Amino acid sequence: MRFFSKKEPYTKQLSILPPAASRYRRGVAVAAVVKNEASYIGEWLHYHRAVGINQFIIYDDGSTDGTSEVIRQTAPPESFQIIPWAGRLIDAPTGNILNSQAIAFAHAILNFGSAYRWMAFIDVDEFLLPKSARTVEDALGAAGGFPVVSLPWHMFGPGTHVERPSGPVLRNYTTRAADPLSSKKNVSNFKCIVDPCAVSKVSIHHFESTQHGECTANDAGIKAPTRKARKDKSFYSSANLQLNHYYTKSREELEAKLARGPASPASRPRYEARVRSAVASIESDLVEDRAMIDFLDRTGIELEGGGGGA
Repeated sequence: MRFFSKKEPYTKQLSILPPAASRYRRGVAVAAVVKNEASYIGEWLHYHRAVGINQFIIYDDGSTDGTSEVIRQTAPPESFQIIPWAGRLIDAPTGNILNSQAIAFAHAILNFGSAYRWMAFIDVDEFLLPKSARTVEDALGAAGGFPVVSLPWHMFGPGTHVERPSGPVLRNYTTRAADPLSSKKNVSNFKCIVDPCAVSKVSIHHFESTQHGECTANDAGIKAPTRKARKDKSFYSSANLQLNHYYTKSREELEAKLARGPASPASRPRYEARVRSAVASIESDLVEDRAMIDFLDRTGIELEGGGGGA
């Protein structure tokens, strides 16, 4: 893999013409780019199917560990698409590196978006948690139908786990960074759930809509007029829908993550510095967060498909 320096130009945002909505569109789809997630994607799929996700659009970035086989074993064939997505692109006239994740998200909207009321763009270490509703779609009702909903990361660290524990991720990790809108480096960002038939610009952490531009809503329907305005403390909410980001898992797995290096075009030393900075920020101010465990107990969802070691 080639690693790129910070000085090289890097294109992260794409403009698109949104697809026309199907008259039969419904439900929530998730689009995700994955690489070598066989150990955890089963739990991720099983959980999100249990909270009402209709379709998984999986972009496989050259996995070699059987990720696709786990998907096929976990989810019914009508519930997912697996799209090969290996390689990196560079715009020849400008030399700009094109972000393959942003391209995948644009592809998902343009090719599948017309069939769904909502489309979420998250990673396999991120879980959508309805706080009082039973499904993600019901929880989205509190956002008032606004076409771009921004959910802040709730960043979970390794806790007391030095080695990979047995059992599911969602029951093993309960300590996270106290402030989801922290100013500390690398610990605060957003992922989005959008109306795919209203999106005009696509990036990894922010989307724009044809009618409202940069304006986005939180899970309670409160608006932020710009991307940067999401960082204002008045925008924070997780009352209805919370995004849990299990960033490191155990310390053993953190070191393995660093050894693998970045999936994005970044230098290995810069990547390691960013990850260790994020972990230090998480652990500098921790709170216990058992909302996911409370939800699992309340709903009786049984987690299957991996997530624990011997």
